[in-house]
Amino acid sequence: MPTSPFIIMSAPNGARRQIKDHPEIPISPDEMAVCAEQILEAGASILHLHVREDDGSHCLDVDRYQNSINAIKNKVGDQLIIQATTEAVGIYDRHQQMEMVKKLKPEAVSIALRELCPTDDELGEFEAFNKWVIKENIFPQYILYNPDDHIRFEEYIKKGVFHHDTPFVLYVMGSYNGPTPDKDSLKKLAVNNKRPWAACGFSENEKDCINHSTKVGGHIRVGFENNIWREDGSLLENNGEMIKHAATVAMNNNRPIASVDDVRNIFNLRG
Repeated sequence: MPTSPFIIMSAPNGARRQIKDHPEIPISPDEMAVCAEQILEAGASILHLHVREDDGSHCLDVDRYQNSINAIKNKVGDQLIIQATTEAVGIYDRHQQMEMVKKLKPEAVSIALRELCPTDDELGEFEAFNKWVIKENIFPQYILYNPDDHIRFEEYIKKGVFHHDTPFVLYVMGSYNGPTPDKDSLKKLAVNNKRPWAACGFSENEKDCINHSTKVGGHIRVGFENNIWREDGSLLENNGEMIKHAATVAMNNNRPIASVDDVRNIFNLRG
């Protein structure tokens, strides 16, 4: 059975959900700081961060990012890796996404392959961006939504596009509308992936992703970005509840919970 440390990532708010959806959705920097303390105590080591406009809508504003990052660090120090998202949400183009990263220079960043490099035509620019990310000691994670993304990703690794032999991957298994036809295929691809990977599921898929990832050597991302409900239809108490569930499942499968130091060691992030 797998015994490698189990990384629990937390995605506390995402780009879409509002307070009306769940009273514990963290939106402001102060709310995110309180949430950071909560998820750290529950067992998370990486916080996947979204920031919002005053009206609650998604944004990639560098100042808003920095305000949230400062608030989180004031609360928990360096005990969580803070991963900024580049998600477009139909608002931003790939140049705006990359420009945000270059201005913010976050500790870690999530990158959807299909957004920053939708076709081979953008490959040169994407390769140069990845080279810059590695040079700046930014910890990237690449998001794959379907088998086609996975195939392209593997091809690009062989071409040296990521300037890293073992880039961290997130497989998205499902959507807000429920399971997708690609879910089972992505499960199989993840198992055969010899590089570090995590998965996230939506709604009722979240626990299935936790069980699968724990047993086959993967990692997990949970949080209100993807799911706010228990199986009986009631609301989860807060972002810590599903993290605690994931930690329990992992320990029952002989997977120790990864600390932030474990993550930094696994991905050689020190220095």
